[in-house]
Amino acid sequence: MKDADKLHMSDFLRGPVIGSAIQALELPQGSSGLDAGCGIGSHTLLLANAVGPAGHVTGLDLSFELLIHAKKRARKSSLSAQVSFQKGDVSKLPFEDDTFDWVWSADCVGYAPLEPLPLVKELARVVRPGGKIAILGWSSQQLLPGYPQLEARLNATSAGIAPFVKGKMPELHFLRALGWFNEAGLQELNAHTFAGEVHAPLNNDMRSALISLIDMRWGKPQPELSEEDREEYQRICQPESPDFIVNLSDYYAFFTYSLFSGKVVNSTTMD
Repeated sequence: MKDADKLHMSDFLRGPVIGSAIQALELPQGSSGLDAGCGIGSHTLLLANAVGPAGHVTGLDLSFELLIHAKKRARKSSLSAQVSFQKGDVSKLPFEDDTFDWVWSADCVGYAPLEPLPLVKELARVVRPGGKIAILGWSSQQLLPGYPQLEARLNATSAGIAPFVKGKMPELHFLRALGWFNEAGLQELNAHTFAGEVHAPLNNDMRSALISLIDMRWGKPQPELSEEDREEYQRICQPESPDFIVNLSDYYAFFTYSLFSGKVVNSTTMD
């Protein structure tokens, strides 16, 4: 499955949670903002809806393929006049200083191999004084009800801790983002976690989204597990298995996204 297809499928799970996070930001009506690392444009459209018909949102991504999907998605939306998309690097934003009223970045800043502090400073550079920076990231999940030990061991594998890496300094972990914001000179810092949930009976879209999510979270971590855990993983985490956990009549799972935000005071934020 292509990256664009995975992102589209995951929207069935993530959409309501991300929508709640955007709503909590209370973005000013008529404001202009940047969706840094916009992917297929799902968040761009949610952001455009939040700022109203007089507002505008620019989506930026390095992937030409994802931007094609984003533009197609926008054309089919009633919000097409409020959004635009362009190719660009979040670490070197192709915009002048003080261009936007706010910047949003989800599953991007803090996830890349690049140091997060320079990225936060770069986001701050393009926001007008008094504007807001917000970054959102996946922070936890419970997807295997009844198998807490196996899920804990899966989470401890290299695939399970991704997009982080073994040996990464603790202060570079996404949940330490308030520290990056503080070092970047942002003020009025805030953090909030939003939970999403899903339970049986599942429609086909939700079932497919969970299959994609389980694969994205843990992939094939068998080499790092005991033989017993590998067998259990194959038994309950593979769609072709008769014991695939998503097929349970009492299936229930939840996941969380954490949002960090701060206010740009003045141009010294970048120093």
